[in-house]
Amino acid sequence: MTLLQLDPADLDHRGGHHTAREIAHQPAVWQTVHDQLQAGRAALDAFLQPLLALPDLRIVLTGAGSSAFIGQCLAPGLLRMLGQRPGIRVEAVATTDIVSSPAECLQPAVPTLLVSFARSGNSPESLAAVELADQLVQHCHHLVVTCAAEGQLNRRMASQANAHVLLLPDETHDRAFAMTSSFSGMLLAAGWAFGLPLAPATALASAAQQLLATEADRLHALADQPFERVVYLGSNALQGLAREAALKLLELTDGQLIALADSPLGFRHGPKTILNDRTLVVIFLSNDAYTRRYDLDLLRELRREGRARVVSLSSAGPDGMTPLHADDVRVALPPNSPDVALAPIALVFAQCLALLASLSRGITPDNPSASGTVTRVVSGVTIHPLVQQQQSHA
Repeated sequence: MTLLQLDPADLDHRGGHHTAREIAHQPAVWQTVHDQLQAGRAALDAFLQPLLALPDLRIVLTGAGSSAFIGQCLAPGLLRMLGQRPGIRVEAVATTDIVSSPAECLQPAVPTLLVSFARSGNSPESLAAVELADQLVQHCHHLVVTCAAEGQLNRRMASQANAHVLLLPDETHDRAFAMTSSFSGMLLAAGWAFGLPLAPATALASAAQQLLATEADRLHALADQPFERVVYLGSNALQGLAREAALKLLELTDGQLIALADSPLGFRHGPKTILNDRTLVVIFLSNDAYTRRYDLDLLRELRREGRARVVSLSSAGPDGMTPLHADDVRVALPPNSPDVALAPIALVFAQCLALLASLSRGITPDNPSASGTVTRVVSGVTIHPLVQQQQSHA
C-alpha cells in the first residue's frame, strides 16, 4: 500500500513504514469499524439507551493527549443533538485533568456516563480516571472505546457491570509512535455509537481516498517549504481537530516545527502575533452556516494581510458560490455534511503533512523522539491515592 507516491522501501529505510501504512489504510479501516459496530448494535443500544433517557445525565468524554481531542471533536455535535432535553450535559474533560483535580471535574450526585478513549488502554491516567469516577460518582457508567484487546483498560472494564467496551479492530491499534488510524477509528466509532449524523462509511472512505490521490503534490510542496511555524484553526468540532493536527506535526517533527491550534475568532486575541513570512496557516472551515461566516472573515483577512501562507480545507467552496482559491482544498463530501464528518478527512490531510515534514527534516516518523523523553505510551506518571492526598491536608 503506497501513500503520496512514497517508495515503500525508502520509507522502511527512513523509519516511516508504520506511520505511512497506518495513515494510508484508514479508509478501509473505517468500513471495518462501522461493520463491527453494527454487528454489536443490539448490546450497545441496550447499554446506552436507558442512560440517554435520563433527564439529568452528564456525558464526560475523556482521554489523554490525542485521545482527549477525540472528545473535543465529538462534544459539540453530541450537545447539539442531545442538548434540547433539559438537564443533559456533554463535556470533554481530559483524563489528565480528572486525575489531578477529581473534585473539580467529577460531580458525585450527578448521573454520569464516562466515555473513555484509549489507544492502548495502558496509560496510567486512563485507568486512574475510571477508578476515580467509580469512587466519587454515585451513579457512574462507562463506555470504553479502545484499540487493544490486551490493554489494561479493556481487561478491567470488559467484565464490569456498569461498563460497555467498544473494542475496535486490531488494525486501529497503531504500532507507530503517533496516533493516526486509532484516532480516526475511535472518533468514528463513538460518533456512530451515539447516532451522530455522520456520512456513511463508504462516503467517508471515498472522500479520504480522493484527497490522497489529488492532494499529493500540494502536500509535498508544503512540506518542502521552509516553514518554521504552522497554525491550525477550526471552530466547533474542528477546533478539537486543529489541536490534534498541531500535536501530530509537533510530535512527528520532534518539536522542530512549532505548531499552534486555536479557533478563528480566538486567534485574533494575541496568538495572531505568531505570523511571519515563514508561517503556514491551515483553516478548517465549518459547515455550520453561521459559524462559517466567522471562519471566512478570518480567511479573507489573513490573505489580504499577506503575512503568512493560508490554506483552507472544507467540503464546499470558500463561500459556497465563488471559485476556489489556489490554496483552498475541497473535500468530496456533501456541502451540508456536519463538521464531525469533515474531521476524519481533514485529519488525513494533517497527518500526511506531518509525515512529509518529518521525513524532509531527516526524522524517523515511527519513533521521532531523538532524546527518548517522549514515548508511545506515557511513562513516569505516579498516581497518588486520593484518600492519602486528602489526609495530608487534614
